[in-house]
Amino acid sequence: MDQTRQKEKKVFVIDTSAILFDHNVIFNFKEHDVAIPISVLEEIDRFKKGNDVINYEAREFIRSIDRLSGEYSLQDWIPLNGKTSGHFKVQMNEQGNGVDANKVFHEAKADHNILNAALALKEELPGRKVVLVSKDVNLRLKAKSLNLASEDYHTGNVKDLKGLYTGKTVLPNVPKSIIDLIYSEGRCHYQELMRKKPVANHYYILKCKGESASALACFNPGTETIDHVHKTNAYGVRPRNAEQAFAIHAMLNPEIRLVTIQGVAGTGKTLMALASAIHQRTHYRQIFLARPIVPLSNKDIGYLPGDINSKINPYMEPLWDNLKYIQGQYKESDREYKRINEMLEHDKLHITPLAYIRGRSLSNICFIVDEAQNLTPHEVKTIITRAGEQTKIIFTGDVFQIDTPYLDSHSNGLSAIIDRVRDNQLYAHITLEKGERSELANIAGQLL
Repeated sequence: MDQTRQKEKKVFVIDTSAILFDHNVIFNFKEHDVAIPISVLEEIDRFKKGNDVINYEAREFIRSIDRLSGEYSLQDWIPLNGKTSGHFKVQMNEQGNGVDANKVFHEAKADHNILNAALALKEELPGRKVVLVSKDVNLRLKAKSLNLASEDYHTGNVKDLKGLYTGKTVLPNVPKSIIDLIYSEGRCHYQELMRKKPVANHYYILKCKGESASALACFNPGTETIDHVHKTNAYGVRPRNAEQAFAIHAMLNPEIRLVTIQGVAGTGKTLMALASAIHQRTHYRQIFLARPIVPLSNKDIGYLPGDINSKINPYMEPLWDNLKYIQGQYKESDREYKRINEMLEHDKLHITPLAYIRGRSLSNICFIVDEAQNLTPHEVKTIITRAGEQTKIIFTGDVFQIDTPYLDSHSNGLSAIIDRVRDNQLYAHITLEKGERSELANIAGQLL
């Protein structure tokens, strides 16, 4: 390769956080070269044991490096896949002749050794652009403060959140004859309303021009018709707006096996999902309601006092609150009230941290995953691929409210599903926009 072409090639230094996000990270830089600081290998070694997804990512990365190295020395530049790919090496030198990040930031730690490795590589390869790749925004800021280029790891990210699929469209100027037909016959062919075939299971608010007539509808991909959507109650919970009616319709539809509900706090995501699941309890062997545990202040739950139930209860409390609200629609003497207690006693309804369902069978299950924005795309893929026959999976969350340090609104698993699975006849999505918790909560959401 000539000198000009060689200088055009960048060198990407990969941080631990990027590897734990995607174990195939080193293969995604096209013709550019990739370096892994030795401190990153040390950190990855500490993550290899365990049952969480990050532990799986660590193990798979270690295996891929082992296969890649073969008879090579990891201190040499090893060719990656294909003639057009770059090369890979482990960067042993973590101390150049210039700036020492440990001294600059007054602390010796792995992150600063990684910065030093990138700085040393920059000295070794003058004329080549060296870029630190990390999901850790603070580490990227530190790199930039040392005049070192840094980037987030963008592979698989949703690029345009403003254009993220909402699952619904308002159609104005619909002829009253069409709205009357939908009410009288329950449906009409989509070509009576539009030329282009709609997205599967897409929802519509049909409004008549100059009149108050309107209808809620959904495109049925099986019959290619626009079907009437009724405002159906789910186990005593009544939808308060069109979006909630759409959400309940999707969750009660047996033909739809995967549902995502996106919305800010107070829009009723978890409540609608739980009420809909209990409403159709006879269709499933069990109902799982799970959420990922995101430790407070990034501390592991072992930090909390008490036994395991005492440790996880603070994270599960919002789910119990929704269940109590559903029970509150009935008197304690009502059969519907008692049925929920019976479901809990007989494990028909199971509320648990997401990590605790690993290894369990997901056949004939209604599986609700709350706070799904705190999952990686790989985690949601793992959950969906384990679904057996007659299983329905519902993901709820707010893609703008991320609680994990290495995910954002573009890279989380919920955004990935909404962006990539649309227009599949087994899938439906709806974005809830109107807060229904209380007028006071709405004021806070709008003004504060």
